[in-house]
Amino acid sequence: MIKVTRLNGKPFIINAIYIETVESFPDTTITLTNGRKYVVKETEDQVLELVARFYQTVNLLGQQLEEIEDEE
Repeated sequence: MIKVTRLNGKPFIINAIYIETVESFPDTTITLTNGRKYVVKETEDQVLELVARFYQTVNLLGQQLEEIEDEE
């Protein structure tokens, strides 16, 4: 789960596993696998970072992401 913020400033939690796409129109729009869309204040890069951290905490990315970051 990741915490993001609606454009009105109200934070909410979204299940990162169900995120299909993250786009900027210029506002960041998160589309879930069920077709629901959420417009959030966070940038596309911030959402991607939150999702990557979430996957690491549930061990879906594990060492692979850490190894890529170490190479940079």
